[in-house]
Amino acid sequence: MNDMKNNSTFRNFLIWVLIFSLGLIFFEFLGNAQLNVSRIAFSDFLSQADSGQITEVVIKGDLIEGKTSDGKRFSTLSPNYPNLVDRLSSHNIKIEVASTESALGTFFAILLSWFPLLLLIGVWIFFMRQMQGGAGKAMGFGKSKAKMLSEKNNNITFADVAGVDEAKEELREIVDFLKDPNKYQKLGGKIPKGGLLVGSPGTGKTLLAKAVAGEAKVPFFTISGSDFVEMFVGVGASRVRDMFEQAKKHAPCIIFIDEIDAVGRHRGAGLGGGNDEREQTLNQLLVEMDGFATNQGVIVLAATNRPDVLDPALLRPGRFDRQIVVPAPDINGREQILKVHSAKVPLGPDVNIRTVARGTPGFSGADLANIVNEAALLAARKNRNIVTMQEMEEARDKVMMGVERKTMVMKDEEKSLTAYHEGGHALVTVYMPASDPIHKATIIPRGRALGLVMRLPEDDRFSVTKERLEADLAIAMGGRVAEEIILGPQKITTGASSDIKMATSLARRMVTQWGMSDKIGPVLVGDEQEEIFLGHSLGRENRKSDTLNSTIDSEVKRIIEDAYATAKNILTKNIDQLHLIAKALLEYETLSGDEINELLKNGKISRKIGDESATPSSSIPSSTENISPAKRTRRNTKKDEE
Repeated sequence: MNDMKNNSTFRNFLIWVLIFSLGLIFFEFLGNAQLNVSRIAFSDFLSQADSGQITEVVIKGDLIEGKTSDGKRFSTLSPNYPNLVDRLSSHNIKIEVASTESALGTFFAILLSWFPLLLLIGVWIFFMRQMQGGAGKAMGFGKSKAKMLSEKNNNITFADVAGVDEAKEELREIVDFLKDPNKYQKLGGKIPKGGLLVGSPGTGKTLLAKAVAGEAKVPFFTISGSDFVEMFVGVGASRVRDMFEQAKKHAPCIIFIDEIDAVGRHRGAGLGGGNDEREQTLNQLLVEMDGFATNQGVIVLAATNRPDVLDPALLRPGRFDRQIVVPAPDINGREQILKVHSAKVPLGPDVNIRTVARGTPGFSGADLANIVNEAALLAARKNRNIVTMQEMEEARDKVMMGVERKTMVMKDEEKSLTAYHEGGHALVTVYMPASDPIHKATIIPRGRALGLVMRLPEDDRFSVTKERLEADLAIAMGGRVAEEIILGPQKITTGASSDIKMATSLARRMVTQWGMSDKIGPVLVGDEQEEIFLGHSLGRENRKSDTLNSTIDSEVKRIIEDAYATAKNILTKNIDQLHLIAKALLEYETLSGDEINELLKNGKISRKIGDESATPSSSIPSSTENISPAKRTRRNTKKDEE
């Protein structure tokens, strides 16, 4: 209230100063405008003075204003004329001398002389008012930057969060406690003071925290971990204290700290350039979380995708003692997420949400939301009133691989080479029973790839067999083998670089991490994560010997060469089918999995050139099945590591 009153008084003062200044300007202008003054020559002025026609004059420096005997006013400019006053006096003319400065000029001269003092007074008043405003606005570095979302403005509930049912069940206890704390306290139970949401980016951690506040209908304070850290030591700790003080005033409530690893990193680790400011902030956070009573109803939630770097003191009982994993959704979760995001999008009758969910393993909630949004934008670009399955598939391809490079002009030779390269991938896929069925092959450039082959998995896969990995390696080698068979060993190109990179990485993991080599055995040999962070700090005793390195390299080479031989054997025996697929790709550019099977069975496909039904709208390919860009294996192996 005092701030509002002071602001109103200051504004009124400025308004009156402005009105006074404008009034002076208007008065000066009006005073000159009211005088009907005519300008005459100085020689005429002297003639009229000598003839007695002038009765009075006012001299203002070089300006002479006067009045004639018939009441008319005039003005003239006077040169440095000697004895002018004596000449006018000899004709009994009334003479008046006025200052050359106007009232307005005098006012501004006074204002200019007093300006430094007025400025100092104004600055002093400003700082006094700021220091009276709560925690001190001018010196308020330590004031919390947490933004409060009231229960009236938060309409997000668990119904808006899909695909993470286990995480929601964990958080329902916090919601029940905020609604009815006596339910737990009467039995001596203590609700966890903090919950740590752990998951990959885009899985919905922030949305879950807001849903908890929306379900419990309590205020929601949100702040990022980086907002605590400031250039002055101690500011972060002050902000932590202020944030908890505000939260206690609005209890029951939720405090949500996003990206807590920015301030909660392991103390003394020496990784990331630790400093006193961050450690003091972390210390204050630890004290505050273990300092307030549970009956105050303040729950702290935090989110991170790097729980491994957090200080152990944060994770002990009494602080963030409950870790809630928010994983990437499975097929049922993806279906629920797609239904939530497509609720406001008019879908066509051919859109099958289950099929879309089936074709997007490994996608997070943010990825799925992006697909629905891109599909809506594509449909609007085509001036359609609904979103069809065709837009859904185009959106999925765009999100995963980029926009089609329709303007890219390829020579016939390069286009033919791409057709045989992708045909090699496709044909090996058909003859590898451990592989997922082929969904689509295309030679339309997209992103960095000149063409690609996609496969559609039957269901989510959380572990991969050795047979499946060997099939993936053979499929990856199919493109290079096709080039060698068609063009010869001296004509192979760089188009298989991503395939070779993917195959080498996959084979090395089979040997060093997954125990799929008879010579190495089921032993973990080295760890990529440790090598990245520790580097040369590893002791010599922990480093792999030259003999072991040589054995690993030979095993990796053997596995890849076996895959190469498998692909070469398939393509050599079925060279006619390779020519069929390549010619069909050159003719239609894109072939569906059913059309490839029809082509291999009947020698032709029942589709006209230019027919958009080349890729069936009833199925969406998996984003992990892009063989050429080697994207599928990266996501599958990531799941295996988890």
